Amino acid sequence: MRGYVAALLAAPLLTGCVGAVKSVVTAPVKAAGQVADWSTISQDEADRNRGRALREREERLGKLSRQRDKAAEKCRNGDSEQCQRAQILDHEIEAEMNAPY
Repeated sequence: MRGYVAALLAAPLLTGCVGAVKSVVTAPVKAAGQVADWSTISQDEADRNRGRALREREERLGKLSRQRDKAAEKCRNGDSEQCQRAQILDHEIEAEMNAPY
């Protein structure tokens, strides 16, 4: 009879131990899953990164185009240095367009 009473009184204490054992056993599995999440890129992240890269490329092309247009305008006004600059900017734009993204 005393054994049963002792077992009933000890049962609530054992639930904490069972929980701790469960935490210790499942910790490596959870850690491995977290490492896998950190080391892989989801499709959503890949799409965001691709969109960001495209926007940055468009910004660079826009900036180069504006610079080329200003240089071409100055070239038409007789500035030979700006004619060369416009040609260089044309080549930079072409290189940016042909670069992989």
